[in-house]
Amino acid sequence: MIQEINTEEYDGLEKTGPMMVEFYSKKCGPCKMLAFVLRDIDKLKPDFKIYTIDFDENQELKERLGVTGFPTMLLMKDGQETGRLKGLKQKPAIIKAIEELV
Repeated sequence: MIQEINTEEYDGLEKTGPMMVEFYSKKCGPCKMLAFVLRDIDKLKPDFKIYTIDFDENQELKERLGVTGFPTMLLMKDGQETGRLKGLKQKPAIIKAIEELV
């Protein structure tokens, strides 16, 4: 499940189990390419939660989570960050990170 959320929605999330939070920018070419990869991953792992957050529109959350660039994928389990992938990554690397998380 891929869902775009903002800071308020992130703060209200029930953060149980594994999930990914991806920060992107609408102006970022690699972010657009990553969106296609994440859609493929979503088809392979429909029960895995993926949230996307606009880097430019959610400055406070970006700073709170220590995100300095985009795209950045935070791998989280029960509300705690367990890993971070920065930049455009290939599907096998992302799937491996997800499988290690679950």
